[in-house]
Parts: sequence; structure tokens; C-alpha cells
Amino acid sequence: MNDLAFSLDTVWMLLAAMLVFWMQPGFALCEAGFTRSKNTANILFKNFVDFILGSLLFWFLGFGFMFGSEGAGFIGAPNWGDLSFYGGDLPVEGFLMFETVFCATAATIVSGAMAERTKFSMYVIYSAAISLFIYPIEGHWTWGGGWLCSDAADGFMMSTFGTAFHDFAGSAIVHSVGGVLALIGAIALGPRRGKYAADGSSRAIPGHSLTWASLGVFILWLGWFGFNPGSQLAASGEVNRTAISHVFLTTNLAAVAGGLGTMAVTWIRYRKPSLSLTLNGVLAGLVGITAGCDLVSPVGAVIIGLLCGVVLVYSIEFIDHRLHIDDPVGASSVHGVCGILGTLLTGLLATDSGLLYGHGWGFLGAQAFGILVIDLWAAVCGVILFFTIKKVHGLRVDARIEEEGLDIYEHGEACYN
Repeated sequence: MNDLAFSLDTVWMLLAAMLVFWMQPGFALCEAGFTRSKNTANILFKNFVDFILGSLLFWFLGFGFMFGSEGAGFIGAPNWGDLSFYGGDLPVEGFLMFETVFCATAATIVSGAMAERTKFSMYVIYSAAISLFIYPIEGHWTWGGGWLCSDAADGFMMSTFGTAFHDFAGSAIVHSVGGVLALIGAIALGPRRGKYAADGSSRAIPGHSLTWASLGVFILWLGWFGFNPGSQLAASGEVNRTAISHVFLTTNLAAVAGGLGTMAVTWIRYRKPSLSLTLNGVLAGLVGITAGCDLVSPVGAVIIGLLCGVVLVYSIEFIDHRLHIDDPVGASSVHGVCGILGTLLTGLLATDSGLLYGHGWGFLGAQAFGILVIDLWAAVCGVILFFTIKKVHGLRVDARIEEEGLDIYEHGEACYN
């Protein structure tokens, strides 16, 4: 029976890894659909590069940085491709693959916000930096057994808040980090040509295929059933079976509530329900529930999804119209703002420790502190990374390349001939 349980847990982890890997084409189609046809090959290529570089770098060094040194210190010890240091309960090769697809997700979030104007060579550099250092280090503080998630009685979190930071599947660790880096990258690049008029008003630059974007969101939605339930990392035993089923339900409820919230706001605000924004609303709900999908009730999941879907519309408007930051796919709002919101709402709505269930302010304080330090880390790294690249080599393509399309000039081929 022990062998059977071990095999079942391993197969579930690998199946979940496959589903999360399937999110890569989801991101590719979603980003390509929301941008113009002349840059489609460039967008698709970037999503391949994220996984190609992320897989190699995370296997060779990032896995050790994240899970080495038994959670001690600022960063784990580099593993140099050696996996023997890891002493977890499941096969290390399978666990590496599961963590690799999460790393690739964090990196690929950034590409959408910086689409249609970034040099491909510079994209390769910052994608590598995210997979090699930025994500593994903050992952070491949390999923690597580090100080943010430590439940040791003499640890900082327990002595300060009475509880550890909780992010079950990555609202903060994966999505908010990707969203913050996306925002910093978009600031460093500046807006696309023609995005803002002389009077400061924002001009819409429609993507070329809502069909592709819709298919991408459906694929991402499916992949999230590996992203969240798969983070249980076990399927055997009554507790684990119940937990996986619960996470499946809360994940789906938040997604549909997010889409419903965005659809309602756009219908009221713009007199017509917006498909493009509703697609992002579904993703907003999924991002928001990812932190607390194991702790909140089905009603709590609906509340989180609904709030994320509503906030998304105003966040996109504020970043675009007020801050004049050009994010073609809304990544900084979907992943950044809703990742932060979902992490904080977990502190309110967790049934066993949330403030609204009468458990005091400790858990909400831990969630607020955790998301603050994680996103400060991402922001500082993003500023150093993007503005150094901009200063040393240049981050943005020339005006003529941007006007005529990155596909031909950067890759010598196009998706549409």
C-alpha cells in the first residue's frame, strides 16, 4: 500500500506539472491575440525561450538557490546540476519538473507587458535573470523552507505575527512577482508609438485576434487545475484527496466569479460587455484564489474572484489613463494587482485563521508583510535589471522596427504572409 500511495502521488505531481506546462501555450496565444499581427512570431518565440532557458538554468542552479541549504539564509546553495542534495518525500526529478514549470510561468508573465517594442536579445537576458536569481531567491524564503514560511517558534514570522506567511500555489510568489516585474519593465521601455496623444489621452491599440486570446484563456484555465490542486503534491490518503477536490472547486468558482465581475462592470461602465476585459477577469479570479485556494470556503472563493474581477477594470484604467504605463495585455493588473489582492484576502477569508472568522489580525499581518517584502524584492531587482540593460545596451527596438513589426526585423519570418 505504501508503494501504491508513493506511485499515485508521483503520477499526480507529474500530471499536474504537465497541466502547468500547458499554460505556456495558453500565455502564448493570449499574448499574441492581444497584440498586433506584425509581432506574432516574436511573441510566440518569447514563450518558447522562457521555457527553454528556464528549464536549463533552473535545473543547473536555480533549483539549488531555491531549495538548497535547508531553508537557511538569504539564498540556497547552488547545486550545479546535482540533484542529490534534495531529501523530499517524492522523486527529486519529478519535483524538479514541477517546480520548473512554475519558474517558467513567473518569467513568461513579463513578456506580455513589454510586447511589441522590446529587443529580442535583451529579452533573453532578463528572462534568464528571472529564472536564475529573482524567482528562486524569493522562492527560497517561502517554498524553500525559508524565513517567511517558517513555523519555528523562535522564527521572525512566528514571534512577530504568531503565524507564517501562506501562499499555497503562488499568488504572491509567482504572479505578483511577475506582475511587478512586468510593470517595471513597461516603465523602463516607455509606451508604444502612438499609444498616447499629445493631450495625454490614451488611444486603444486593438489586438489582432480575440479568437486566439479566448483560446489562450481557456487553456490557462485548464492549466490552473494543475497549478493549484497540484501544489498539494499528494493524491493518496483521505486528507489529500479531500484537499485536491476542495482546491479544484475554489479555483473554478473564483475564475467564474472573476469573469462575471468584470463582465458586469464593463457592461455598466461602457454600456457593452467587453470580451477582452472579461477574459482578463477570469485570469484575475484565478490569480487571486491561488494563494488561499486551500484555506477559503467556496463562498470565500466567489468573493475573492468577484473582487479581483471588479478591481481589475479600475486597475487597468488607472495604469493606462492615469499613470500612462503601456501594458498591452494588462499583465501588471491581472498578475500584480490581483496577486497582491488575493494574498491579502486570504488573511481575511481563511476559515481557520482569517480575520473575518474571528481569529485576530495576526494572519492578515503576516500576509501583508509577506507580500510587501516579496514585491519589494521584485521591484528592486526589476529596476536594477531593466534600467541597467536600458543604459548599457538599450532595451527597445528602433522606431522603424516597431512601426513595421518585430517579426521580420528580429526573426526574418512572419506568422502571416
